Amino acid sequence: MPASITGLLRSDIAALEPYTPIVPLETLAERLGLPVERIIKLDANENPYGPSPHALAALAAVERDAPHRYAIYPDPDHLRLRTALSRYIGQPPERIICGAGSDELIDLLIRATLRPGDTMVDCPPTFSMYSLDAALYGARVVPVPRTDQFDVDIEGVAEAVEREGAKLLFLAAPNNPTGTPLAREDVERLLNLPIILAIDEAYAEFAGTSVVDMVGSYPNLVVLRTFSKWAGLAGLRIGYAAMHEDVAAYVWKIKQPYNVNVAAEVAAIASLDDLEERMATVARIIAERERLAAALAALPGFRVYPSAANFLLCRITGGAAHAHAIRDGLAQRGILIRYFNRPGLDDCIRISVGRPEQNDALLHALRELV
Repeated sequence: MPASITGLLRSDIAALEPYTPIVPLETLAERLGLPVERIIKLDANENPYGPSPHALAALAAVERDAPHRYAIYPDPDHLRLRTALSRYIGQPPERIICGAGSDELIDLLIRATLRPGDTMVDCPPTFSMYSLDAALYGARVVPVPRTDQFDVDIEGVAEAVEREGAKLLFLAAPNNPTGTPLAREDVERLLNLPIILAIDEAYAEFAGTSVVDMVGSYPNLVVLRTFSKWAGLAGLRIGYAAMHEDVAAYVWKIKQPYNVNVAAEVAAIASLDDLEERMATVARIIAERERLAAALAALPGFRVYPSAANFLLCRITGGAAHAHAIRDGLAQRGILIRYFNRPGLDDCIRISVGRPEQNDALLHALRELV
């Protein structure tokens, strides 16, 4: 037996800062001493209306009529889902790869692109999984911070790519956690760089804009999408990516064969068959986003940033301690929001847009707190 088991593990992983996920609802309810039904969850940008009724009916039909499907492996090629996605995004199925959430696709793209010592550009503040996964595979991460308004420093990125010989760049559009959109002309400018550009469109349905139509015209463009937000399927972990066939050939080689489970595929296909209902739900969330933004901006000490997603980032003039206290004060009332203890965001809170009654309860609690 070795004297120290850690000597057999990768020493560089010990220095990595882990991603901070959202604590499960039941665990938080137990900590707060509140019943689960009293919790208002506005901390993870989930869809407050849940899945499409059509998706729920499709899952029930499998359980009722074909439960054996859960006992056998799923389709490793996701043919039915990729065909449905092809109709949705207007790209051929051979350019589409599905994954267990877009998180898996981020990981796959990094593994297909970066070797130890290779360089990736990152534009913080943004989704931290990009830099975390890159560091996990021994890549160098070169940060190019966003502007004061959280726009991408396009020329700074171009300079860093050329100077560092970077191979990969992820840009969330709209950005998480700021909600900032990304102009199409900026994407076109970046696609002229010698780099693979991955545009993470997790919130595209709320923004109403996309560059997925450009896939194929630019072999260095990858577009990531998810069913977690607009379709309300975060708990089933289902996402997809559109990319040029040459890139897809690499990603297929390293993808786990059965990475999308049967339930996720069934629910995703049913959601795509129920687009009218899903888009109506998206429209309700957008309307609530605008109402909530105006109400939050009226609170003393709140600066609300424009958002093209299903959440709002607020800077608290009282500083980090005040932002942290607001998060804790809301939690004591059973209302969960996100606080970011990181440079540039330590005086900010992020609030997911809930249903009208949830947003009203949030505003009532905030007026008491501030």
